[in-house]
Amino acid sequence: MAAMGPLGGDPYALRCVSDLPPPFRPVFGFRYFNSLQSECFPVCFLSDVNMVVSAPTGSGKTVLFELCILRLLSRFLTSESRFSLVKGTLKTIYIAPMKALVQEKMRDWKAKLGSLGINCLEMTGDSEFYNKKVIHDSDLILTTPEKFDSMSRNGIRDGGLGFFGDIALVLIDEVHLLNDPRGASLEAVVSRIKMLSRLGHMKSAPLANVRFIAVSATISNAEDIGYSAAKNDFLFERRLQSFIFDILMQHSRGKSALVFCSTRKGAQEAAHCLSQTVGSLGYSNPFMKSMQQYERLREASLTCIDKQLQSCIVHGVGFHNGGLCSKDRSLVEGLFLKGDLQILCTTNTLAQGINLPAHTVVIKSTQFFNKEKGSYVEYERSMVLQMCGRAGRPPFDDTGTVVVMTRRETVHLYENLLSGCEMIESQLLPCAVEHLNAEIVHLTVSEINLAIEWLKCSYLYIRIKKNPEHYGIKRGIPHDLLEKQMRDICVEKIHELSEYGLIWTDGDGFLLKPLGELSILQESYNRFNL
Repeated sequence: MAAMGPLGGDPYALRCVSDLPPPFRPVFGFRYFNSLQSECFPVCFLSDVNMVVSAPTGSGKTVLFELCILRLLSRFLTSESRFSLVKGTLKTIYIAPMKALVQEKMRDWKAKLGSLGINCLEMTGDSEFYNKKVIHDSDLILTTPEKFDSMSRNGIRDGGLGFFGDIALVLIDEVHLLNDPRGASLEAVVSRIKMLSRLGHMKSAPLANVRFIAVSATISNAEDIGYSAAKNDFLFERRLQSFIFDILMQHSRGKSALVFCSTRKGAQEAAHCLSQTVGSLGYSNPFMKSMQQYERLREASLTCIDKQLQSCIVHGVGFHNGGLCSKDRSLVEGLFLKGDLQILCTTNTLAQGINLPAHTVVIKSTQFFNKEKGSYVEYERSMVLQMCGRAGRPPFDDTGTVVVMTRRETVHLYENLLSGCEMIESQLLPCAVEHLNAEIVHLTVSEINLAIEWLKCSYLYIRIKKNPEHYGIKRGIPHDLLEKQMRDICVEKIHELSEYGLIWTDGDGFLLKPLGELSILQESYNRFNL
């Protein structure tokens, strides 16, 4: 994929929704696209080129996806600008890292695109059974990388991949996920789609000219604060609590604020500490703007089931986590959205689901306790960006501030991440054996040359050429030797699969076949011509 280049024309001129064909205009509930959307309009809606967009969360990147979807749907417009959809024949795949984000887009796009007759299908872990006809008739499939990877691996067993040829547009949200360990699944899915698009019998299918659109978030207005370490990770996180009130006084300026904590208990303790601090100030409570606000909060607190929450709310502070009953959670969400509750301490799960934006976001420590590892580890980058994305999201606010509280030795990580300067590297190499085996089982890779071609379809290949040292390859290596390195990587992974008894190779190691249910897979492959 190539990044978007110069677009020409007046970069400051806003495009009007009326520039779209009449059937598409009701999709948008406003008259003018913003500056980012206007600048990208010619590429999104007037071309079919691949595009990567990096812009701050809340800048309107979802509209770019929608313009690309409408570009695809414009193939169903008649000469009289009438829209006549042929269901399921041109599919869009939307891939996002988190189920909550998929579900949010599902709700939005069903409402926006439903009038056009677009069939939206959610594929997440919440719905394991997918009727083949429903998949075939769907126009927009929304899924996570892992679910789409799993579904496409297993679907060939019963012919469930017959829809692949209809894929014409792939939308990748939060593409910076590539830098996380989970990024390997996303990379494998994209490589699989690209491999299938190059098959000879796909020349007349939409997949042959599949379009990729990827978006990523950056936060350029972040305040990064580095703190010296305590005796242990637990004490460090507790110590950060003493800084929260001063940070809110400096950055929140009487506006709403979210304080993200790593645990439910941490969120409760943060809220309790803040409420005690402002409670001691009496009528000078900075989180209380009027007596009317106090009365509304006092009345609301009487309906709380959780007694600790009840004692916090009357001071303009609340907490939100999975330990609260649904009634208390709904109460807190409503008070925060209305502005009566100014400070909300919560866990990172809120960043993935409910849309509760704020002027200020404070991330209290960038680590959480990982039970499997028995130690504190850094949040995944995508999670940090999700939390940051709650700051100043339009139309709720026109500015926003992010404060990241982290150790001095990790400040540089978040400076690079939030300024958009962090280099995204591939995570495919450590698990290449698993994903290569999946391609051999799919029969998309049946010989060593196709295995090499599969690797060349990956983001790993792009990054090896640009930053070989990161992957253990000497910098400045000639192109022909780099190709040999790629071949050696494939041979090594194929040798591992053969040793594990997962695949069969001929005497020369040229032909590759999966062991086990080979005959069933081959029959499905032939039947659906995949």
